[in-house]
Amino acid sequence: MASASLDLNTAARSRTQAQSCVILQPSYIPWRGYFHQIQKADLFVFYDDVQYDDRGWRNRNRIKTRAGSKWLTIPVAAKGAQVKSIPIDEVHICWDRDWAKDHLKSFQHNYAHAPYFDIYEPLLKEWFGRRPDRLADFTIETTIELAHELGIETTRFLRSSELECLGSKTDRLLNILMALGAKHYISGPSAKDYLEVEKLAQHGISVEWMSYDYPDYPQLFPPFDPFVSVLDLLMNTGPRASTHIWQQSQR
Repeated sequence: MASASLDLNTAARSRTQAQSCVILQPSYIPWRGYFHQIQKADLFVFYDDVQYDDRGWRNRNRIKTRAGSKWLTIPVAAKGAQVKSIPIDEVHICWDRDWAKDHLKSFQHNYAHAPYFDIYEPLLKEWFGRRPDRLADFTIETTIELAHELGIETTRFLRSSELECLGSKTDRLLNILMALGAKHYISGPSAKDYLEVEKLAQHGISVEWMSYDYPDYPQLFPPFDPFVSVLDLLMNTGPRASTHIWQQSQR
């Protein structure tokens, strides 16, 4: 299995230059659209020093089961995080319960009959044998490893916390992009509600909006659910997984 390699300090010091850039909050075993953005970017920035949202995808995602889609949630010590404005990179995992064992069992129980489960089970065992202190360390490392499993080898990775860029909303995104020398920003469509595109344009930065129009794939336990973890795709399609994400896309 591929392993993550991320020298954040070196990347931050050199202010890694990139033509195309994505800036996204780290998430737990994300869905395939997240990896499509990784695949399209020269440099992918994990937006890890913004406020933690306990209602989002930072510490949870869904898998398919016989009873329907099920949430898998990493317990964190972040009660009141919204009020206290705790950044993602300061959220600690709770190890007073064996959630990792439970998550591994959930995958084993529900994906044992998936065509490629045996290929990915060792990776799962390795992940859930780790005991990281901080949530972002675990989710970032596993996301990079999943990107490699999908054949993504040229995209570089960086954490926004290493850049020390200030500002809020569009201004902060712009400061990150300018620090990296990016000329093209790739964003999910939900950002259309708040991203001030004209500010980026004033600095010669173009914006590309993602379109998550993906084909169905053979999946256990119908009906088909397109919004589960990318591990569902990998376990059901194996080496063909990428053809169900960016088969029609162009870098």
